[in-house]
Amino acid sequence: MTTVALGWLLLVLIGVPVGVAMIFVSMGYFYYSGMGITFAAQRMVDGLNSFPLLAVPLFILAAAILNSAGIAKQLFGFARALIGHVPGGLGHVNVLASLFFSGMSGSAMADAGGLGKMEIQAMREAGYDDEFAGAVTAASSMIGPLVPPSITMVLYGVISGTSIGALFLGGVVPGVMCAIALMVMVFILARRRNYPVDERATMGEIGRRFIGSLPALLTPVVIVGGIFSGYFSPTESAAVTVLYAIAIDLLFYRELTLRKLWDAIYDTAATSSAIATIVAGVSLMGFVLAREQAPQQIAQLFLSIADGPVMFLIAVNLMIFVLGAFIESLVILLIVVPILIPIAAGFGIDPVHFGIIVVLNLMISILTPPMGMALFIVAQVGNIKFQRLAVAILPWLIPPLVVLVLVCAFPVLSTGLPSLMY
Repeated sequence: MTTVALGWLLLVLIGVPVGVAMIFVSMGYFYYSGMGITFAAQRMVDGLNSFPLLAVPLFILAAAILNSAGIAKQLFGFARALIGHVPGGLGHVNVLASLFFSGMSGSAMADAGGLGKMEIQAMREAGYDDEFAGAVTAASSMIGPLVPPSITMVLYGVISGTSIGALFLGGVVPGVMCAIALMVMVFILARRRNYPVDERATMGEIGRRFIGSLPALLTPVVIVGGIFSGYFSPTESAAVTVLYAIAIDLLFYRELTLRKLWDAIYDTAATSSAIATIVAGVSLMGFVLAREQAPQQIAQLFLSIADGPVMFLIAVNLMIFVLGAFIESLVILLIVVPILIPIAAGFGIDPVHFGIIVVLNLMISILTPPMGMALFIVAQVGNIKFQRLAVAILPWLIPPLVVLVLVCAFPVLSTGLPSLMY
């Protein structure tokens, strides 16, 4: 097991993609253990042969279409009219627009890349400094996977066997709490630094902006309503989201051209291929780790340092937070988390509660230097030096960490809505 882990780490350090590195080292294990390459290929196919996994590329496509159709611009305009006059105006707009957009994309990276450029440019023109604009843009992008739909929750549901619909509902309250906590941070810093505000919009302007954004704002209602009314499953809801995104553009916004649609499909294929490679690699490496009894060893380690659910959650959060600073969140979700799920069940922790804790911690990890993916994307789209952004983001880790502590301490924050609906 140690040889496989070190081989994978070495390949990653020299620049081999994470998923490809897992496949290489696992293939070597299969070959030298005498099981054969054919069996390894079958394991990869079995790892990808999952109906719920179909939701991942479809949600990615929906987010790409929403970005291409100019819907992000509509949502940003509505958020600006609604709250741009509050101290720290465009900072609040940034967070609120991310909350709106997350109800359609389910992806932090889509939020950071889609809304990010527009948000940073608007804040720059209004007189906000680059570090503040970049930090709040990166921090607000973490809201995306916390509220339905969520690609990360779909993957967690697949590997844990937890109801994806319940996970979608379980993330609503923590997601809104993160938005509020970030807006409190914006207010404090804006008052201290005397940032500019917009003029208060008239009720007529707010109304016009709301009507223009209403079809997009109804996306999460369509998704969640369809799931819980029984019209379609959480996996099928991804396909419905794609059709809905195309329909509202054709009927209302009319900005989606055939060229933009093709670009969205191309980007989706590229992103989905990368995720599929990691899932296939995780399936192989997961078999290797199971054969070498790594889960049992890790379970024994946790049981030796955690004498109850509270200590277990503290240990898990610390481990994910540290790993997240150096390893991509998707890899942590697919390799580390499956080992922790049965241990959490043994401590009597609700699977939805544990799932929301994991997803929230993973979203914090995309903001954590030196490997926070959201930081790389925001630095690129906003033309901000990564080193400056990595320093500026540090205070913005406090609001989501506070929410994480509250969610751990009060399970009802994540299990309340699912309990009402199920």
